[in-house]
Amino acid sequence: MASISREILIDAAPAQVWALVADFAEGPVRMAPGLVTGSTDLGEGLREVSFAHGTVVRERLITLDHEARRFVYSVIGGTATPLHDNAVMHVLPHGDNGTRFVWSRDILPEAMAAPFAATMDQALIVIKKTIESD
Repeated sequence: MASISREILIDAAPAQVWALVADFAEGPVRMAPGLVTGSTDLGEGLREVSFAHGTVVRERLITLDHEARRFVYSVIGGTATPLHDNAVMHVLPHGDNGTRFVWSRDILPEAMAAPFAATMDQALIVIKKTIESD
């Protein structure tokens, strides 16, 4: 199993960042416009997310912890379907009014780690830019 962990600092209040992350239905499009081209709430804790590069993933919501500002989900289908995926987005305070955004995932097979990590890296650039320009 491969583990991926990424972290960025965002010049915005944790509450502002969490409002986007916690939006299960529209959050992906709102956080990463252009990279994410669609997000459809399928009901029962499932959503389908479409990316500009053609990948479509079906995700299951595992945990949405508003107090800890921790969002856990798993890719369970679509054009990129790992045998196992567990992803965590964690929104933490940083300094006076900033946010430390930690995004990690465990994934099988290990060969899927590189493309998933590349998409996460792209997304983090867009997420930071989007939130800081809001």
